Amino acid sequence: MPGRAAGSPATTRMIVAKTLRLLLVGSFVAVVFLAVMAVAGLVLGIEQLNLLAPFAAALVAAAGLGLVLAPIDRLVEQLTQHRQTTPYSALAAAAARIRAGTLAEALPGLAEVLAEGTGARRAVLWLAVSDRLVSAAVYPPEPVTARHTVDNLGVLLARPDTDHVVPVLDGPVLRAALAIGKPGSPITPADQQLMQDVANGAGLLLRGVALNTELEQRVRRAAELAAELQQSRQRLTNARDVERRRLVTELSHVTTDRLAALHRELAVARAALTDRPVDLGRAGGALARARAGLDELLERFRVIARGVYPAVLRDQGPAGALDELAADLPRPIRLTGGPIERLDWEVESGIYYLTASAMQHLAGLPAEATLRVHLEHTEGRLAVRITDPALPTSIDEVRTALADDVERLAALGGELELTEDGSGGAVLCARLPDQLHPAVEQLGLRALAPGPR
Repeated sequence: MPGRAAGSPATTRMIVAKTLRLLLVGSFVAVVFLAVMAVAGLVLGIEQLNLLAPFAAALVAAAGLGLVLAPIDRLVEQLTQHRQTTPYSALAAAAARIRAGTLAEALPGLAEVLAEGTGARRAVLWLAVSDRLVSAAVYPPEPVTARHTVDNLGVLLARPDTDHVVPVLDGPVLRAALAIGKPGSPITPADQQLMQDVANGAGLLLRGVALNTELEQRVRRAAELAAELQQSRQRLTNARDVERRRLVTELSHVTTDRLAALHRELAVARAALTDRPVDLGRAGGALARARAGLDELLERFRVIARGVYPAVLRDQGPAGALDELAADLPRPIRLTGGPIERLDWEVESGIYYLTASAMQHLAGLPAEATLRVHLEHTEGRLAVRITDPALPTSIDEVRTALADDVERLAALGGELELTEDGSGGAVLCARLPDQLHPAVEQLGLRALAPGPR
């Protein structure tokens, strides 16, 4: 492998390290052996010494050697800057980590293998999730529970704790990245080759991990969308209930008195025709008044029908419907901002009904000051701003008049602000999301490509 040629500094360090390790192990065994022989000679006597002492010394030396090998290896590494972990042993350990245990165990194990195999102070395994890199395993383990994220490989390389990065690719798609930090030590060709070999061997595992992570996010997003969809349906149900109550109230107000008056006039006409002698003049007058009341009732029903289902609103949108309404009001109205992009019926009608009620309440009586109404569609919201420089009633009366429409707007997820300007006027701002149902994303797995967001 690169960096292992005869006569290279790495080879020299390896020879020195092996020689020093052999001397240290031999010295330990010799000291233990001599110590045990001396103690055995004092305790067991001369005759038993020749028979039992060598076995006892070998036993104690073997047991002690298992305890001191790790400290000896660390001492040798500090003195010679040579690691006992070879690339081949590191690859074998990485293969064992990949084959055995759960993913939660395999990923930290791979980070540990990278750190030990390259002598790095820190090793991190980053997973590509959507368009970002997320730290999935760190060695040595960190107490911080939150995951770190970076935008791309360039940002990762620029981190002060990262000296070398190897991407894990699945064809042209980035699945993960292996990163190590070796402050004060060079990245050798052997380190680079080891990381590349680990990346090649762990590619399949990391691809599965990345896809599982992406799937978890998609499932969580699907659950959030389902909750948003349920909430939007509930808002529509509440809006229908509010509109139903408004319609019932309007019909009751229109029909109760007028139908009662119509019934009285018909009763008078019937009595005039059945009495003897017949009073045709009285009957004719009653029928004429009944006909006028019936015409007024029919006209009122037409007004209610236009309010429930305005044809202009359906055909031209809220700007056209409000323009038609403004033409029938006695106060001058300046309508700006239209026409706008057509939206769902619930959205357009939600803003229209509130605006129409406000215009009828504020411009229902003649006045010189112009009522300004501005309609706009921006930042995902349909909004209206009504400016009245000379408020004809109090703010509380306006709120009371708009109570049903405000409730309907709130049921659709909208909001209303009504404030005084300090000079006898008022400003009404109403906003409503332009989509009552959440925009459902495709729940397929996307390719995890590197690059800036």
